[in-house]
Amino acid sequence: MTDFVLDNSVAMRWLLASEKSTDQKYAENVLKSFIDTDALVPNLWHLEAANVLIGAEKRLEVSTGDIERFISQLENLPIQVDSLTSQQAFSRTLALARAYQLSSYDAAYLEIAVREGLPLATLDKNLLKAAKKADIPIYLKD
Repeated sequence: MTDFVLDNSVAMRWLLASEKSTDQKYAENVLKSFIDTDALVPNLWHLEAANVLIGAEKRLEVSTGDIERFISQLENLPIQVDSLTSQQAFSRTLALARAYQLSSYDAAYLEIAVREGLPLATLDKNLLKAAKKADIPIYLKD
């Protein structure tokens, strides 16, 4: 059973520290919760993570070795990929993106949370705002 939807903005804080201590603490609490929870992510999650990691590597914030170790850690977490994300893209996800002025990527996280009735773990300001308007609880906060 899946317990929450995991946005990339949280997962990337596990390697790339936030300047905001509250964001960093939240991300660490989400990571600790994997002891007895599972997360669900859209099928674009791995590509989104890879893009962030490549950007950090280009900015010399992390090394290739750091990224490889981090990916190995991610792969060992109970993170499930939603099989219906792409099927919802032109309908529900597009409608949510329009309604809440989100990118299609961010709307994919919201769509899963709405469809599955799950709380959302995110640090993205626009996604937080949309989730609250859509009555989606924020994981470990609501």
